[in-house]
Amino acid sequence: MARVTVFTLGGTISARGGDAARMSGAEVLAELGVDTAGPSGTTEVELRDFRRVPSSSLTFEDLTALADEVARTVAAGSGVVVVQGTDTLEETAFLLDLVCTTEQPVVVTGAMRRPDLPGADGPANLAAALAVAADPGCRELGVLVVLADEIHAARFAHKAHTTSVATFASPGAGPLGVVVEGEPRLLLRPAVASRLCPLRFDPDVRVALLTLSLGDRGDLLELVTERPERYDGLVVAAFGAGHVPAWFVEPLAALTERMPVVLASRTGAGATLSHTYRSPGSEYDLLHRGLIPAGPLAPAKARLLLHALLSSGAKGPAGYDRPRISAAFAHLDGAGLA
Repeated sequence: MARVTVFTLGGTISARGGDAARMSGAEVLAELGVDTAGPSGTTEVELRDFRRVPSSSLTFEDLTALADEVARTVAAGSGVVVVQGTDTLEETAFLLDLVCTTEQPVVVTGAMRRPDLPGADGPANLAAALAVAADPGCRELGVLVVLADEIHAARFAHKAHTTSVATFASPGAGPLGVVVEGEPRLLLRPAVASRLCPLRFDPDVRVALLTLSLGDRGDLLELVTERPERYDGLVVAAFGAGHVPAWFVEPLAALTERMPVVLASRTGAGATLSHTYRSPGSEYDLLHRGLIPAGPLAPAKARLLLHALLSSGAKGPAGYDRPRISAAFAHLDGAGLA
């Protein structure tokens, strides 16, 4: 009999009535008719009522504690389902993907409609997630996101709509599979794992994320350049394929002498370029001044990867390990795959 441990963290799936109160993990599972006191069909389900908060209130301390628990659980041979709010679900899934080594399926799911509203999607999403987490065929896929009967890799999954029950997509990649009649059906597998080597996550590391917008004069960038001791790294969510205003170039280049600066795109899909444009502030200009390309990683996920790398020894008194950080991002870019 398959064994799946469910970690409940709160979120819309537990927000009956929409106020601050949250249903317990047992109440969330009861909506699906799952009784943790005994087997549920062919799966033995164990509950960990881990947190009861909106996902916007989750902290790095919460998630590092969760990652430790998940790692111990999968080491004991159990699949895992993490249930939380969708606001930060893609970030939780990617963080777990970076720090949890597991052959067992680890699935993150949630809901877009409260349990007291017509068409509540929580029970269906939880049922699909349990099916994936219990299926031996879903092992060694990394951490997965399962909603609306679609199976997504954590590195690609993205919340693309504020209210649609089909909000999660994988821009540039598509889902890894689907759940049909309660059974997972895989369509493809990721070419590489999300990480090159074991990583840890130190909540005390500080990585800033700067998103550019039209007419930006660099006021927020000044906060980083004037107080570099407050930050260990910076991710720039740039225009298009990796472009910034010309007046950003010198401050960013100067920052690369003190901390890793990663160049990502704010567009939501596609990889940063390397040499298509060569004017001041272009991707070619920035990369030749020391910035590190994020490739296809969305800015929020690039921030998590940089955070994990810095937590795992890619910084020190002699500076930061730029080759190691660059290699970790290039690993996910797919450029070297046959």
